[in-house]
Amino acid sequence: MKTVLLLCTGNYYRSRFAEELFNQRSDTVGGNWTAQSRALAIERGIANVGPISPFALRGLEERGLCAKAGNRYPQQCAIADLEAADYIVAMEESEHRPLMLERFAPWAALTEYWNVGDVGYLPPTVALGVIETRIEVLLDRLRGKPAVSTNT
Repeated sequence: MKTVLLLCTGNYYRSRFAEELFNQRSDTVGGNWTAQSRALAIERGIANVGPISPFALRGLEERGLCAKAGNRYPQQCAIADLEAADYIVAMEESEHRPLMLERFAPWAALTEYWNVGDVGYLPPTVALGVIETRIEVLLDRLRGKPAVSTNT
């Protein structure tokens, strides 16, 4: 089994939504990929209440899904998580590259950075839509499908 590691600051909202979405749609890549999510700075999530963001839960529900790991509380990323990952994604480059460089420098250049801002920067409906699109692109890549160009 190969692993995609999805990272955000608190492992409460963006990365948790991405993990759930990936795992519930990954059967289309032959069932040999799974996603895990972790926090880069879990201590910054002091305002997070409960195991998973209501925005993530609502986003999944709107897509006809439920959080299968919704009772799991956020988890801090450890070197073992990065070593075990076959593919690493961080949700927002300007927010997460500095944390990667500070805490996990050897993996900073191996990480794919998306541009999905947190709640204060991007409305949840927009952010979750962007994550959904990025997950579909990632799944296509893992299936070996060529990228579709949007340039005309």
